[in-house]
Amino acid sequence: MLEWATDHFRSLDVPSPRLSIEWLLSHVLKVKRLDLYLQFDRPLTMDERDALRPLVRRRGRHEPLQYLTGSTDFYNLTLRVTPDVLIPRPETEQLVELMLRDHPGEEGLRFLDIGTGSGCIALAAKKERPRWQVTAIDTSAEALHVARGNARENGLDITFVQADLAGYSPPEKQHIIVSNPPYIPDDEAAELPREVADFEPSAALVATDVMSVYRSLLRICENHLLPGGYFYLEINESHGSMLLLLCEKTPLSCRLLKDYSGKDRFLVGKLEG
Repeated sequence: MLEWATDHFRSLDVPSPRLSIEWLLSHVLKVKRLDLYLQFDRPLTMDERDALRPLVRRRGRHEPLQYLTGSTDFYNLTLRVTPDVLIPRPETEQLVELMLRDHPGEEGLRFLDIGTGSGCIALAAKKERPRWQVTAIDTSAEALHVARGNARENGLDITFVQADLAGYSPPEKQHIIVSNPPYIPDDEAAELPREVADFEPSAALVATDVMSVYRSLLRICENHLLPGGYFYLEINESHGSMLLLLCEKTPLSCRLLKDYSGKDRFLVGKLEG
């Protein structure tokens, strides 16, 4: 099965064909991927083949592995993911790393995650900083349902609110605001891989007017951060210089930071005063 499915996926241009069948087979058999090779000559039962077959068909259509297995790992958490939420990326883990590094020992901070999706950023922050007051908002009721489930399953106390950028005003000013907004312009959506374009929620990825999204986020940071409060935004690599210009017209001081691929990926700053 490992050999056949690898060739099958390769013929369909499925990314990482060997990893794909290893991931699916270990999911069905409920074993670690290494165990597949420790039991390499074990025949599959009829029930196991019946469980695997539809997953192989779906993966052959380029459906993401995380949606097939229903979960993913993110910053020491296991999170449920569905097509209602974006699959968390390594860049977003790096965003969490940056934020936690800047705030190593502070307790009782108020933390706001805008566009929470699966809840990955808010949940990672709460797990690593349990004394923080963490609030997460999203426009999607379906995404919030997933995020609330992830909070329950990980035993983390988060305040979730359904709201959009224009209509939300936190009751108290925040010490930290974080967001991974939709930052892919409409005219670049056609360049997305099939796994992303056909299966992940476009509202979490693509924006008709990306700069308008950024302006709204910076306005929230300006109006709802405490003086000296910090913000962390994941951004499109091509928008960094424009965002620095936007910040110049506000009381926000900003800088760009690169991801592990060397691309301008994060806008980090604070409210002066």
